[in-house]
Amino acid sequence: MELPVTIDLHMHSTTSDGTDTPEEILMQVKKAGIDLFSLTDHDAIKGCAVILDHLKEGDPRFIPGIEFSCRDEKGKYHILGYAYDISSSAINSIVEQGHAYRMIKLQKRLAFLKNTFGFAPTLEEINTLLSMDNPGKPHIADLMIKYGFASTKREAMHRYINQLQINNENLKPKEAIEGILAAGGIPVLAHPSYGDGDQLILGDEMEQRLRRLMSFGLQGVEAYYSGFTDKLRQEILSLAEKYKLYVTAGSDYHGTNKLVALCDTGLENASNGVAGLKEFLKRIL
Repeated sequence: MELPVTIDLHMHSTTSDGTDTPEEILMQVKKAGIDLFSLTDHDAIKGCAVILDHLKEGDPRFIPGIEFSCRDEKGKYHILGYAYDISSSAINSIVEQGHAYRMIKLQKRLAFLKNTFGFAPTLEEINTLLSMDNPGKPHIADLMIKYGFASTKREAMHRYINQLQINNENLKPKEAIEGILAAGGIPVLAHPSYGDGDQLILGDEMEQRLRRLMSFGLQGVEAYYSGFTDKLRQEILSLAEKYKLYVTAGSDYHGTNKLVALCDTGLENASNGVAGLKEFLKRIL
């Protein structure tokens, strides 16, 4: 099969930690000339429902997506889900669970920042955070910048927010993968080489990580990714070929929250590994 000319299967809207609304995402995708895209908000599918409601004849092909933030005793993982049934109770149950964990972490972070650094936003600002679909560290960072604690989101996170490690209130990768599968979707490991914080996972550790996730039902890897060097990409492509895993391509676009452009995936220079991507597209299209 012929590949669509432009593909971006990893982007975020205001439903999680992006700066574009789902409607604006659709507009940006059309403006960029993208042929196939997916919205993969963290622990949320609301934005996908909005885009499905706004799609018109002639618009780019859209695949419902999600990115679950997961952690277990072996580390941190981001699990992408594609082409699931958006009305499935299986996926909605995991989304609700992920949201509940996110809200617990938000409240713990706010308490920690107040007690440790004296950071105390107004009650109105706290209520605004609590009313969001998926508030996270970038939203807290914005308030820290407003109150002069930091000049950038990165500084706010590294100097303050990340000082509190929260390891218990997280979805497990097994739960996310099984929920995606139960909803008829395809579970994919996002940016596989990146672990917790600045951790880089390579070689045998990377292979063991994949084999463990495959035992839960993982079916693919995001080999074409904006942050990958050629070396990282080739390692993931080799493992995908070895284990017959699907391959996906995504930019991880967050609007102005990240210096990443739509379709910045590395796929435009692909010389190999396209077979795994073609198999993925056969499955979803």
